[in-house]
Amino acid sequence: MLLIYCPYCQEERSELEFRGAGDAHIARSADIASISDEEFESYFFIRDNPKGLIFERWRHIHGCGRFFNAARDTVTDKFIVTYKAGEPKPEIGAAAAQHGPVETYEAVEGEAQ
Repeated sequence: MLLIYCPYCQEERSELEFRGAGDAHIARSADIASISDEEFESYFFIRDNPKGLIFERWRHIHGCGRFFNAARDTVTDKFIVTYKAGEPKPEIGAAAAQHGPVETYEAVEGEAQ
């Protein structure tokens, strides 16, 4: 079970109290009716699926109910840092270095069969 730090409650809580809410820091159109269908499709449906560090929105649904952002490593599932919604994307070089090298399945278990 993961423990996730809520920057509003200032506590680490069980992952069962949270829900992911997609990518963080997405540029959203102020007037969605004015964009083309292709632009809307790209905004609404098309997402990257990178391996490694990503920035996500999360909601503490069984706690304070507020949205916040998190930097998470998709390989190890470790949360590097969480921060309040509306705050700028943090510089995470030092925070990521504290977690050590990223472990991959191949490094731990050997080549996939």
